[in-house]
Amino acid sequence: MSFDEIIDRRGTHSVKWDMMESIYGVSADEGLSMWVADMDFAAPRCIQDAIQKMRDHEVYGYFGDDSKYTAAIQWWMKNRHGWDVQPEWIFTTHGLVNGTAMCVDAFTNEGDAVVLFTPVYHAFARVIKAAGRTVTELELAQTDGKYTLDFDAFEGAMTGRETMMMLCSPHNPSGRVWTHQELTDIAHFAKRHDLIVVSDEIHHDLILSPDVKHIPYQHIAHETDTVARTVMMTATTKTFNIAGSHSGNVIIEDASLRAKFAARMAALGISANSFGLFMATAAYSPEGAKWVDEVCAYIAENARIFDEGINAIPGLKSMPLESTYLAWVDFSGTGMTREEFTKRTQDVAKIAANHGPTFGKGGENFLRFNIACPRSTVHDAVARMQRAFSDLQ
Repeated sequence: MSFDEIIDRRGTHSVKWDMMESIYGVSADEGLSMWVADMDFAAPRCIQDAIQKMRDHEVYGYFGDDSKYTAAIQWWMKNRHGWDVQPEWIFTTHGLVNGTAMCVDAFTNEGDAVVLFTPVYHAFARVIKAAGRTVTELELAQTDGKYTLDFDAFEGAMTGRETMMMLCSPHNPSGRVWTHQELTDIAHFAKRHDLIVVSDEIHHDLILSPDVKHIPYQHIAHETDTVARTVMMTATTKTFNIAGSHSGNVIIEDASLRAKFAARMAALGISANSFGLFMATAAYSPEGAKWVDEVCAYIAENARIFDEGINAIPGLKSMPLESTYLAWVDFSGTGMTREEFTKRTQDVAKIAANHGPTFGKGGENFLRFNIACPRSTVHDAVARMQRAFSDLQ
């Protein structure tokens, strides 16, 4: 498995590469695309083989008998996360943005508010607002260069209209892996305010530091007697770079919540696409596990190189990355306006990176860089940023 290989994605209907000029003004011919959260690596061979087997069959009909698919999910969650999942708990949605939308639809009403710990994955707020709900932004604090939870401040920001919380675990965009105590505090907070917690754990396999361990929120729910207000979301898509399969899992242990979700799935006629099911079944395997271990080690070294180079620029600070492949860079130390540091990154360095304000309160002075790319690209990005901000050095 060579992650150093440069795969030209231009002209392949890649949002990441073929849309960056229209969105960021950065040409794919001379720029680096480091925004959309998919990898520039080939998917594991086990997934490619599964797709080839489908292609060779030449008939692409409706999918039936999902026992191997659900067994693969069970095996993965048990072996990688110590989590026992039952087949009847598993729903398959068209990715986890769709899963988020389905949870908002099933568990809240128009006019309700949904809690987000911001800055956080931008699609949450977009989906919540599109559904006629409002967002209560609880801004994360920064302690020793990483995000922390300030529950005293959070209490004062609650309006009383909140009925659900979207938890991003591990956290996107910072890569924080929440501790057992932090997750426990979140569960107690949700219980005090009568909130359903939807835990989006799409990055739970991409743990980069040996010093941290991801804890499935479902474990905390059992410890805090909050299973009846807990919904889990997982997917193969980020882990194995198959986001185009638009496949995700909403996993609900509580029977009452499960019935509500099933009713909305049935009412909207949602069913899985066979390509995503075959790909996920192949991914959740020993071969897939080996690939994940290797890609995490590779990304961890990319993160070390990126952080070392970015942190050498006075005024720039990349948060230590415990998980994901998304570097979160703070430009507030430069004294520049958001427009100025963004312009330098796009127009001088010619790098397309996500704009911090799209992640909500607290993101104003940040850009998010995707470092799931060949190492040569990371070195190139660092050199470009150092040149673009050379007057600070």
